[in-house]
Amino acid sequence: MVFPLVNLCAKEVVSDHSSSLGWLDCVPRELYRPLLEAAFTNCRLLAVGELVQRWPERTLRVGGRRRKGQSPPNRLCVQALLLAVVRGLSDKRCALQVLDLCGLQCEEGGVGDPMGGWSLTVALCTMVVQARAGAHRALRREGERERKRVVVCVRADLLVNARSWERVGAALGTTGPLKLQCRYVRVEELSASSIGSLLDLLPRHGLLGVDISYSCLGVAGLVLLLPQLSMFPLLSSLCLHYCNLDICRDMPGQEGALRDMSQWLGQLGQLRRLSLTALRLPGHLRMLLSSLSQPLEVLELPYLSLTPADLSYLSCSPHASSLQQLDLSENRLDESALPSVRRLLSQASGCLMHLSLSGCGITDGLLAALLPSLSCCRGLKSLGLALNPLSVAGLLDLVRTVVRMPSLRQLRYPNPLEDYQPGLPPMPSSAQLLDWPLDELVEVHEATSLQLDRVVMESGRSDLFLTCDLLNYNKDLVEQ
Repeated sequence: MVFPLVNLCAKEVVSDHSSSLGWLDCVPRELYRPLLEAAFTNCRLLAVGELVQRWPERTLRVGGRRRKGQSPPNRLCVQALLLAVVRGLSDKRCALQVLDLCGLQCEEGGVGDPMGGWSLTVALCTMVVQARAGAHRALRREGERERKRVVVCVRADLLVNARSWERVGAALGTTGPLKLQCRYVRVEELSASSIGSLLDLLPRHGLLGVDISYSCLGVAGLVLLLPQLSMFPLLSSLCLHYCNLDICRDMPGQEGALRDMSQWLGQLGQLRRLSLTALRLPGHLRMLLSSLSQPLEVLELPYLSLTPADLSYLSCSPHASSLQQLDLSENRLDESALPSVRRLLSQASGCLMHLSLSGCGITDGLLAALLPSLSCCRGLKSLGLALNPLSVAGLLDLVRTVVRMPSLRQLRYPNPLEDYQPGLPPMPSSAQLLDWPLDELVEVHEATSLQLDRVVMESGRSDLFLTCDLLNYNKDLVEQ
């Protein structure tokens, strides 16, 4: 009962800004954290600013994993925090040396108007550049003797695109009272040369992940970047989404470039997460993954045009028995791939927590053959099977199986074929299932939901969440 009482008192204290000058001078340092959290929760901008400006500890962490039901700080509160950090550089009461904002950014326009990744990146970089300019003005005006000698390290996740690249480059290349450090960087729609310039500016230690999206790299461009990535000793996550790596087309020298790519991937000694989306590399999974020095824990391969040979390699590879998260979405599975998928699930059964087989063309027959292997994954927390051509009978068999999997908390299932309007092809693709209109009668969908809910209720699994909505699901659970 102590913490709720502290939080209640903190809320009352920060609510009256007129009295802040009185209580700030006598508040013990251990109460600054609950006071700041109360100021964030209740959007008390002036209280945020005054607390941060005289922060009594070496480190201030804002962001990261939030408690259940806790919302991220409002963007106005984040702006007030950043302004206060700059003011605190000249405030002798401020002991701040490390500002950790990793994990703070949210989706733009989310609940409570949090600050999105691009907005936070621009605001941070602006703060770093302005702090340097302010320090130079103070130096000219007051001399070196009057300046605070401590450099504040600012740790954050950055989102860099063509609109923010110049600002980010200026901040990373700035020497001043604020030093920008990066944990995860996401790059969108930049050329290979611009991404290379960005990597040159990032500090070598501290970078854990790189996400390159919607950038026209090609295999040759990626081969140029991988040697630079190998210079970051802690890099554990590499994500490449829609980067135009397509070797379905016969292009001279591309096979050799792919071998070079594999060789440099092998230089990433700490790599544990590899995500490749829509790279269209059929038949080359062995070449890509066999060079890795350590088994992967997260492997995401959606829209990769995987072949039965690729799946056969993966099921026998060292990665199979260490995978905690696997995404094979939009790779069409058939009878020829079934033995490999079953073997893969068997190898991963002891560690696999999150599995997505959405849009894989899984029919009732294929599902029936996969269910015994799925049920052996006793630690599975989330399962995605959306956009597969299943009937109501197939869905009922699926739910009867998953309710006996004690760790499972979330199932994303497809709308059954019976719920669509007439005219759907006998073996529809995931794109057809996505675009084809559902039956206009609400009773049709409700009947399906009632049948599935009845199975869950009769099993006593109140902790299992079922949804056919592609967007309405708990992303936090998937990322755990």
